[in-house]
Amino acid sequence: SPKPPFCPQISLFPPEQRMVLVACGPFTPSDGVAFEPLSDLLEVVARDRPDVCVLLGPFLDAKHEQVESCQLLSSFSDVFRLCLRTIIEGTRSAGCQLVLVPSLRDVSHDFVYPQPPFPCPDLPKEDRARVLLVPEPCTLDID
Repeated sequence: SPKPPFCPQISLFPPEQRMVLVACGPFTPSDGVAFEPLSDLLEVVARDRPDVCVLLGPFLDAKHEQVESCQLLSSFSDVFRLCLRTIIEGTRSAGCQLVLVPSLRDVSHDFVYPQPPFPCPDLPKEDRARVLLVPEPCTLDID
C-alpha cells in the first residue's frame, strides 16, 4: 500500500527566536596585539545582547608578524589567557552563552586536526554554565 503523504508538523506556538552572533579571528590588528578589534566586538555584544556568541579563532594568530618574529613581551599562553579572560569578562554583562572554537592558527593550541577544545581555564563560578569550549570541527545545536 502507498505511504501517506508527508505532512509537516505545524506548531501552534511560534518558535522562540534566538539572536546568535558569530565572529572569526584574528581579533588583533596586523600591526600589534592590542586586541582593539576584540574590544569593538565586545562593545557590540554588550549593546546587542545576543543569546549566543560563537567566536572562532585564531585568538592569537600564529601568522601574526609579532608572533612569527617572537616580539611579544609575554609568553603565547599568557597572551592567550589574557585574551580569553577579556572575552569572558566582556560578555558577562550580556549574559550570553559563549562558545569558543579553536583554529589551526592559534599559536597556543594543539596543531592537530581534528582539534580538541581549548583547555578549561579556571572559570569563575558565575561563568561556568555559560562558557562552552568546543573542538574543531564541531556541530552546535542551538535550542
